[in-house]
Formats: sequence, structure tokens, C-alpha cells
Amino acid sequence: MLHFLLPEPNSSSPPMFRNRFIDRFSRVHPASVPILYVPAVGVLLYWSLVRAGVSPLATVGLAAGGFVAWTLTEYWLHRCLFHWVPRAPWGRRMHFLLHGVHHDYPNDRLRLVMPTFVSVSLFWLFLGLYVLLFGRFAWAFHAGFVAGYIFYDMGHYYLHHFQPRWKWARAWKRHHMMHHAEKIAGDRKFGVSSTLWDHVFGTY
Repeated sequence: MLHFLLPEPNSSSPPMFRNRFIDRFSRVHPASVPILYVPAVGVLLYWSLVRAGVSPLATVGLAAGGFVAWTLTEYWLHRCLFHWVPRAPWGRRMHFLLHGVHHDYPNDRLRLVMPTFVSVSLFWLFLGLYVLLFGRFAWAFHAGFVAGYIFYDMGHYYLHHFQPRWKWARAWKRHHMMHHAEKIAGDRKFGVSSTLWDHVFGTY
């Protein structure tokens, strides 16, 4: 079980840290995403419908809004944080740890989804934010937001390790692979789960 949760380095997933224990936390099995977050989405929807008393139609609408909110959040995180390289001695190292490792080793199967301790922290951070903003409507909104995250991480893994058969999926993969062809601070094609915001903000 520990090997599943904290995979060991291998030839295609080199160490990022000298400390072996710390380094294990930089990897995560992709199956951990649906295992953790599909039930979480179910609990959030239950809480909206049963405990918060939000109608089924409103719950669906809020969840759809949360999904769209995820795609926008993902876009800006990728564009502004993941590709930010501070002009400081530690800047390139920070970028490598945050996102550069993925561009250097794009087919590392154990670093294609967000590390669990990061995703769990963000889950609670955004839930708290939405509860403050939306009150009892937060649960359904966050369910959609988390569903968007699941689609993002699983889609990202799919794009790197499978050959799509459908025309739209091939175009989706081509879009992401063109992003990987950019330099370290590339300024195009930041959307992973959707190309929508690249069109809206002129980075397509």
C-alpha cells in the first residue's frame, strides 16, 4: 500500500530531492485521483441535496458552474504560476520543482498528476473559500470544481500515454503537445482540460 501511495523512483522517474523520504512525496500513482476524489464529489453532491436542501436542478447548475470555474482556475495557475520563473538565484530551481520537471520528463507516469498532499490541501482551501462566498450553495459548486480537477488530471495522463482515436481527442492531444514544444516560459496553449480560455485570452 505504501508503494502505491508513495512510489519509489525508477529509470523513467528520477529523484528530485536528495532526501529519499521527501522525494517519495513528489510522486503519486494516477489511480489515486479517482480513488480519492470521485467519492468526494459524491459526498459533496449528497451534502448539497440532502443536508443543504438545494434542489436537484440548482445542484446540477451549480456543479456545472464549478466545472467551468475549474477550467479557468487551471488555466491561470498554469499560465501565471507554473510557468513563472523568478529572476533570482533560486528561480529556476523553484520552477523545476513546481512544473519544470514535467517539461523535462513529460512521460514520467508518476509525476503526471498533482501530488496528493497538494491536491488535498487545495481541496480544503477552495471548499473553505466557496463556503465563505456561497454559503449552502458551495457544496454543489465545489463538487463541479473537483470533478473538473479529476477530468484535468486524468485527461492529462491520457494525453501523454494514449493515442486518441477520435478526431476531437487527437486535436486535444495536439494542442497540449504543442505546449510542450514551447520553451521553459512558453506563452501559448496553457489549457489542458479545455482550450476555451486559450481562445478567450489569445494564447491559442
